[in-house]
Amino acid sequence: MRKDIKTTDGIFPMPVLMVATYNEDGSVNVMNAAWGTMLERDHVILNLTETHKTVKNIKARKAFTVSITDAAHLTEADYFGVVSGNNTPDKFANSGLTAIKSEHVDAPVIQEFPLCMECEFIEYQSGEYGCGVIGKVVNTTADEKVMDGGKVDISKVDAIAFDPYTHGYYKVTERVGEAFKDGLSLKK
Repeated sequence: MRKDIKTTDGIFPMPVLMVATYNEDGSVNVMNAAWGTMLERDHVILNLTETHKTVKNIKARKAFTVSITDAAHLTEADYFGVVSGNNTPDKFANSGLTAIKSEHVDAPVIQEFPLCMECEFIEYQSGEYGCGVIGKVVNTTADEKVMDGGKVDISKVDAIAFDPYTHGYYKVTERVGEAFKDGLSLKK
């Protein structure tokens, strides 16, 4: 028997994405965004309101980076979600993490996060059903420690996902099947 659970934000897993920008003074700003995904192969979409310091920075700089968070940096990632850049301008410095300037866009790459997509700002969609920030991925970098044979090994990324039911974080590490292959066994 099924039971109504009174929640509407129940898609799991939700990614734990770190969105990084530069502030007006050139300092680094990072926010935690679970409401984001690929829009198409080379475009990301982030459901962010215009009140975020990050969105203001994205619009001003026309660029941002999106990093996949790993379990080793869960505390810093959560901190970026509970502290606002509008109220704490030195929040990145407080994290103890390090950043370098992207070679492709006017945004920082956080060195400790294993995967980073460097994005050009395309547009901001608002309104009742607006989806927020849309960006074109112009480059992706991976830390060598998560590579195997020239490809990213997701089990080495040790990515985390957000659970909207209990507000927990979970590791996403184990491969359980082959996409576009396992389902073929049911084909008649």
